[in-house]
Amino acid sequence: MPHLLGNQTDAFSLATRAAPTMAEEEVAAPTEKVIRIQRVFINLLDSYSSGNIGKFLSNCVVGASLEEITEEEEEEEENKSAMPEASSTKLKEGTFQIVGTLSTPETPQPDFAVETYRAISREDLLMHLLECDVIIYNITENLQQVEEAIWAVSALNEEINHFEKRKVFILVSTVMTWARSKPLDPDDSEVPFTEEDYRRRKHHPNFLDHINAEKMVLKCGKNVKKFATYVVAAGLQYGMEGGILHTFFKMAWLGEVPALPVFGDGTNVVPAIHVLDLAGVIQNIIDHVPKLHYLVAVDESIHTLEDLVKCISRSTGPGKVQKVPRENAFLTKDLTQECIDHLLVNLRMEALFVKENFNIRWVARAGFVENINSVLKEYKQSRRLLPIKICILGPPAVGKSSIGEALSKHYKLHHIKLRDVVSEAIAKLEAIVTPKDVGEGEEEDEEEEEEENVEDAQELLDGIKESMDQNAGRLEDQYIIRFIKEKLKSMPCRNQGYILDGFPKTYDQAKELFNQEDEEEEEEELRGKMLPFDKLIIPEFVCSLDASDEFLKERVINLPESIVAGTHYNQDQFLRALSNYRAINTEDETVLNYFDELEIHPIHIDVERLEDAQNRLAIKLLVKEIGEPRNYGLTDEEKAEEERRAAEERLAREAMEEAEREHKEAMETAEKIARWEEWNERLEEVKREEREFLEAQSLPLRNYLMTYVMPTLMQGLNECCKIRPDDPVDFLAEYLFKNNPEML
Repeated sequence: MPHLLGNQTDAFSLATRAAPTMAEEEVAAPTEKVIRIQRVFINLLDSYSSGNIGKFLSNCVVGASLEEITEEEEEEEENKSAMPEASSTKLKEGTFQIVGTLSTPETPQPDFAVETYRAISREDLLMHLLECDVIIYNITENLQQVEEAIWAVSALNEEINHFEKRKVFILVSTVMTWARSKPLDPDDSEVPFTEEDYRRRKHHPNFLDHINAEKMVLKCGKNVKKFATYVVAAGLQYGMEGGILHTFFKMAWLGEVPALPVFGDGTNVVPAIHVLDLAGVIQNIIDHVPKLHYLVAVDESIHTLEDLVKCISRSTGPGKVQKVPRENAFLTKDLTQECIDHLLVNLRMEALFVKENFNIRWVARAGFVENINSVLKEYKQSRRLLPIKICILGPPAVGKSSIGEALSKHYKLHHIKLRDVVSEAIAKLEAIVTPKDVGEGEEEDEEEEEEENVEDAQELLDGIKESMDQNAGRLEDQYIIRFIKEKLKSMPCRNQGYILDGFPKTYDQAKELFNQEDEEEEEEELRGKMLPFDKLIIPEFVCSLDASDEFLKERVINLPESIVAGTHYNQDQFLRALSNYRAINTEDETVLNYFDELEIHPIHIDVERLEDAQNRLAIKLLVKEIGEPRNYGLTDEEKAEEERRAAEERLAREAMEEAEREHKEAMETAEKIARWEEWNERLEEVKREEREFLEAQSLPLRNYLMTYVMPTLMQGLNECCKIRPDDPVDFLAEYLFKNNPEML
């Protein structure tokens, strides 16, 4: 291979990264700060792991990890977000300059990257690699990158004699190259592997290419002063967008399964690390350039697969897990073979060198389970899975339920109706007190602790029955508010959000429903001169619908009988409900005042003014005010249905356009024929008129010819026929001359 480094690259390196001499430092030290710049290449910057590593490094000052972290700094880091913002166009001074490749040409360049390369040749890629101080190849997500990583380290090794300064090559590999390693102690399987044992590692059959890449990288790093190479065996990566665990987070967040699946018995230990802690390890390798060239990157946890899944289920989903055969993992469409292998590995590992020698600002040092709250917060923010909480209020028949139903479909929210919540809560209590058959219990015994005690449920049911008996079948506010609050605090409402339909009705109900139960936080709110409220369930948007009594009465009168049947929209009940609403919502006293005091200003919509029976305009206004949905987007089935509907609409539109075109052509043809026939008729009329005119004009001439010319001419012709002269014309002329009546 020809030497591709060239003088230009060396000049660039010297001009931008050369260190000043000692004399220059002594002169410059008092007046200016020497800024070190390092250019870092990372492959596939648009992937989960590489993207987060690149974003992390783009915010790190070169050499920052060489300084030990103080306790005060650790406390400050705990209060900060895990990932600092890197979206600003101006990069921080002295930070790593990130460049790298993208998986597809259509992928936009990440904000934190200085340059990106799309679908370039190996020769051009090598030129870009030679411009960098650090080259990071991440082979944990894309098997095709393994071969490219081997090529890259080999090609760089061939150019080693032309390096003006040392380059660092880091291969981010996986602990799956250790998956079949024999225990260090046959009598104690809990002894963890460390970096020192890397020569004894045995790879998983599906990761042969990965271990070959590791060996090649270590082989090319013999000349440490010119080309330092490192291998980082990373555990299962979590955090931010979720990584492999995203599948379980999504199952739990959507709430479509009663229990999250645990593949196999779930007792296998899964080495793991937060993706930003992995980025911290890489930062330390770049800054320290350690003598050890094979490192293990895992957190301090020893969590089993069951621990991980159960933690996700309890924090995000139904709170239950179900053990299923290992083979069921292949039925999960979002899990690839590589993901399944990582989940089913059973391996105890300890990052001993990392803990003893590196200065890492850990995000989740203790592991996934101990840091689930921060991990879950990162996940929701990264995926933009923030709940949308809406409260719709207004008089009866104003359209609360229809608008709420439309919004719940658009945003995929839970539509909470008072009657449904009460019925559901009572049914749940009755199910608790109903004796269960032996053997129908949950597989997990500890899950029973989360259910209400049978005695408590029976006591509550008795109180509900007594309340309804004393209030003519109506339930007291304390029970309604309790059930509504439990519903709002349920995991589905906490995940996706809710649309609270027509409740609370009064200021006191709102205050009791959304009141903060935590006394410490309540005191803080009081000190801030604001009513205490529960941030977990308080609505983000409050919509107040209104219309005149006459409009509402007219609307109810015009409702079909099928809709009115079984509702309170009969004349007496509706008028009573409307009167009660107006009585408790005067200009001075209204439930809306509660939200105004919390600076949650209601969205007022006059339904009568919109003049839209289907409330389409009101829905459009609310969608514009609320914004885009905050969920995973359309499912595969919904996408297929959307595509099918779009195809049907397109075919119908094309058929309509074709019919209109044919109709237009037929009309044009008929019009042309009609105009042609009309033109022909007019032409015939003109010809007839011309003939009649010519006949009228030629009548005197014909009379003259018949009187004075034709008799003599006919006689001449007859004589010519009788004689048949050689020159009939001359004969006829002579005959006419001789027999001219005027000459006789």
